[in-house]
Amino acid sequence: MVVLNKIYTKTGDDGETALGDGSRVAKHSMRVTAYGTVDELNATLGIARLEASDDMNAHLARIQNDLFDLGADLCTPNIEKDAERPYPALRIVEAQVARLEKEIDKMNADLEPLRSFILPGGTALSAHLHMCRTVCRRAERNCVELATMESVNPMAVKYLNRLSDWFFVAGRVANEGGKADILWTPGANREAD
Repeated sequence: MVVLNKIYTKTGDDGETALGDGSRVAKHSMRVTAYGTVDELNATLGIARLEASDDMNAHLARIQNDLFDLGADLCTPNIEKDAERPYPALRIVEAQVARLEKEIDKMNADLEPLRSFILPGGTALSAHLHMCRTVCRRAERNCVELATMESVNPMAVKYLNRLSDWFFVAGRVANEGGKADILWTPGANREAD
């Protein structure tokens, strides 16, 4: 249970922050960058939810909760020491990835195949979901970079990879099932007027 009685602690005034295991690192460390980008994604998703229907909103709410799980996962280093911890570390698991895959397949089943890349936009919800997709890709890149330096739960990276695909397909669904997708026209503006 998290209890937040006082919001400011002053413990980060020296440029360091505490991780989930109590260790302290610089606020500019790659681990903090990774889970900070996941937090940014969650905030971006909160804006998208303002435009969502009840059904889509329910999916987005589950994803927001997963993103808090992911933040907890990423802020607890040394995955190889999980068995030694006095309390279990919260980690992203295969079932969370599988749920995204199932939802992607269900959403994609009713969409026409793409014959071109699409430009972000169309409906407001679709535009917001594309913004979520790009922030998600950045979070994934940060996690992959972190994994070259320290141990990272492989499911965390896998979850972000699937989630960016989820946002792409959901963006098409939000564009009237793909009917309002804005197709890219390669080289459309190369000719002088």
